[in-house]
Amino acid sequence: MGLNELEIATGARVGKYGAVVYRDSDILPDGETYPLFNIVGGRVAITQIIGEVTVVIQTQSNNTKLTTTPTDGAAIDLCAALNITADAVGTLYGITGTAASAMLSGTIIPQATPIIAGVGTIDIDCAADSTGEIKWAVYYMPLDDGAYIEAAGVYVTTEGA
Repeated sequence: MGLNELEIATGARVGKYGAVVYRDSDILPDGETYPLFNIVGGRVAITQIIGEVTVVIQTQSNNTKLTTTPTDGAAIDLCAALNITADAVGTLYGITGTAASAMLSGTIIPQATPIIAGVGTIDIDCAADSTGEIKWAVYYMPLDDGAYIEAAGVYVTTEGA
């Protein structure tokens, strides 16, 4: 029995980018950093991370970036901040793989360089309290036996608490 088109496409994707973990659409954190994904059990190579706007981003300045926070350390930028004001549904976000480069926005997201990260979290860091929602996907390859990535819990605002 031969492979169907879906099996061929999935095999090609996994061969180039590795495993994928999806995070459902979620609101933006209120001017703070919040985990999108947990890195568990060892080091991973992040080959592609993609966000997609699912609810239009509020029209106000909101410099946003992605970071990784090791379990025993301080946050490290995966990219420089990008102002995501008024971004429309369908806008994609990603990184180049060079920490000094701003987070990418548009319809084409080319990550040229994998990022090596250890146990900890992959976070979104928003400068402002803005409405809007983004869903995320991270593609990765484990570098240590037992290493994997999982989606972190949904963001729960502490506003008014």
